[in-house]
Amino acid sequence: MTYLISTDRLKRRMNNNTVIVDTRFELADPDAGRQAYLENHIPDAVYLDLNHDLSGKPLKHGGTHPLPDLDQFAQKLGNIGIDHDTTVVIYDQDNHMFAPRLWWMLHTLGHRKAYVLDGGYARWVAEGNEVTLTVPSLTKKQFVPQVDETAFVDIKQLKEKLKEDDAILIDSRSKERYLGQTEPMYRKAGHIPGAVHYFWQDVLTEKGRWKSNPDLAQHFAALPKEKEIIVSCGSGVSATPNILALKMIGYQNVTLYPGSFSDWISYEENEVRTGEEHHG
Repeated sequence: MTYLISTDRLKRRMNNNTVIVDTRFELADPDAGRQAYLENHIPDAVYLDLNHDLSGKPLKHGGTHPLPDLDQFAQKLGNIGIDHDTTVVIYDQDNHMFAPRLWWMLHTLGHRKAYVLDGGYARWVAEGNEVTLTVPSLTKKQFVPQVDETAFVDIKQLKEKLKEDDAILIDSRSKERYLGQTEPMYRKAGHIPGAVHYFWQDVLTEKGRWKSNPDLAQHFAALPKEKEIIVSCGSGVSATPNILALKMIGYQNVTLYPGSFSDWISYEENEVRTGEEHHG
């Protein structure tokens, strides 16, 4: 199973009931992605913004990129010409975390024809393909959400599942952040007790391309397929490349904890661990 699409396949799919979505974004400069889109993008691509479209407003709890209202989001999808019959191709600057976030959201709303462009915009440009600054005019459709409530957990469900030993929690942030050696984003450093570490960029090769399915299977071999795998990160964004990878290699029971570490530490009473976890 693959949820990736090559530049060649995208070229053949253009104008063929396909909506292309640009999700380029920079956490340190929230306007940079939209700016980059306005300067140049893949022809016919529309822009969706991590903060304004793919997330709701952050509150005291729920993390820094909580899920938006899913009915409103479904309406937004309809407004840009997506229904369940539309093929959606999503791209990022390269193989980054923002395109998988939208892929996961579409998947969670019951959409089964969403693909991430392997290599993203950088590869498209490097191959000499056409770019444009023309913003397309869109034909509205109706997107009826079929929300899969098992695709995500809140903090209460997470705690119950971990207490019952029903699930394995993985942390997708860098090793240094997981260990608590550094924390550039939040006021506490470390990880949720019990979480095991799988850095999201490890689904990519050294050259930044997606690993093959056999290599991904080897990478995740320690995770049993019969257990639920709950994937977390800082705020539910960089967890999604790990989810995409796990789904491609046949893991069925994979869940996102959208609030992730930023939600966990918003409750003073929650313990945070540093260093390696010792299992068994």
